[in-house]
Amino acid sequence: MTTETTYNALFICTGNSARSILAEGILNKLGAGRFRAYSAGSHPKGEVHPQALATLERLHLPATSYRSKSWDEFVAPGAPVFDFIFTVCDNAAGEVCPVWPGQPMSAHWGIPDPAAVEGTEEQQRKAFMDAALTLKRRIELFLSLPHQRLDAMSLQRELHDIGKQ
Repeated sequence: MTTETTYNALFICTGNSARSILAEGILNKLGAGRFRAYSAGSHPKGEVHPQALATLERLHLPATSYRSKSWDEFVAPGAPVFDFIFTVCDNAAGEVCPVWPGQPMSAHWGIPDPAAVEGTEEQQRKAFMDAALTLKRRIELFLSLPHQRLDAMSLQRELHDIGKQ
């Protein structure tokens, strides 16, 4: 009998209101129990951007129970131990991150901030959908990797390369 490993992944962005929330929702759905995704921010906004939730709904993904939270929650006692940590914004990638227990693999998957787009409501909707589809493509590539068969160095290289997609 083989035991299927469940991997924990954390998506980090500065505000934890848009990109990291989208990634959390997408990986939780596509990971189908093999992965458990979380999101956090270095300086959380305190609320999830309404367009992020609307975008999840348009993708037929759950759009409830999300909240903007600090990465400090994930270094506290009893927090999940992460196998993977992804930064999805350039600001968070340049910040000094907490020391994560378990030495997780990390990669930067930078995406332009859809919440920063000014313009019509349609332009904002498109920016959120573009961000979500880029994240979805990267997450699909990530899920297709043979995680248990790759050595750490190969896996790290693959994670880095996915961020360029």
